[in-house]
Amino acid sequence: MTTDQKKQELDKIADEIRNFKDLDIAKNATHAVPGEGNPDAQIMFIGEAPGQVEDSTGRPFVGQSGQLMRKTLFETTGIKPEEVFITNIVKFRPPDNRDPVDNEITACADWLDRQIKIISPKIIVTLGRFSMAKFIPGVTISQIHGISRYYQLSTMNYQLIIFPMYHPAAALRGTTMMNAFKEDFIKLKNLLAPQVKIEDNASNHDQLGLF
Repeated sequence: MTTDQKKQELDKIADEIRNFKDLDIAKNATHAVPGEGNPDAQIMFIGEAPGQVEDSTGRPFVGQSGQLMRKTLFETTGIKPEEVFITNIVKFRPPDNRDPVDNEITACADWLDRQIKIISPKIIVTLGRFSMAKFIPGVTISQIHGISRYYQLSTMNYQLIIFPMYHPAAALRGTTMMNAFKEDFIKLKNLLAPQVKIEDNASNHDQLGLF
C-alpha cells in the first residue's frame, strides 16, 4: 500500500469513528479522537482514551500528559511526534476521565486493528494498563514496563514489537514514576538500534534479534 493509499484508508476509518453514535460516550463526545500521525510510522503509540483537552480538539495526547509524552519522545529519541502515529484503544472521552469499560474497548477494537494493519508499524508502544492488556493480558504494568516482546496480530503476517510503558499521566504524579517513564523512553531509543535482543512472546526464555 502506498502512503497515499494508507492515508485514504486511515481517513475512512476516522470518518467512521466520527459518525459512530452507538455508545453513550460517542453521543456525548465533543469530538471523536481517531488518532493522527505518519501513515508509514515505524512506531505507533496507543493510549487508553481521550481526556478533556483531546475531546475539545479531536487530537490525541495534546493535554498536559500528552505534551509530556511528545516532549520526552523528542528529547530522548530525536523522533518528532509527527513521525509516529498516536491513538487510543477507545476513541471517545469517558465521562470525568474514568477508565474505559469492556463494551467501549470492544466497540473500538476493529478500528484500532485496522489502523495497525494499515500502518504496519515495527513497534507498538502501549501507554497505560488498558492498551497493554490488549496485547499482553494477565500481567501488571509494573512487572513488564520497559520490556519489549514480539507479538503477532491474527490480521497480520509478521511479528511486531510491543513495548509497554506507563501512561504519561502516571508520570506526572511523582518523581519515581517520572524517572521510570523517562528511562523507558531511553530503552525505546536503544530498541531502535540494530542487534537489540527482544523477548519472544511465545517463550519468556528465548531471545530474538530485532532486525
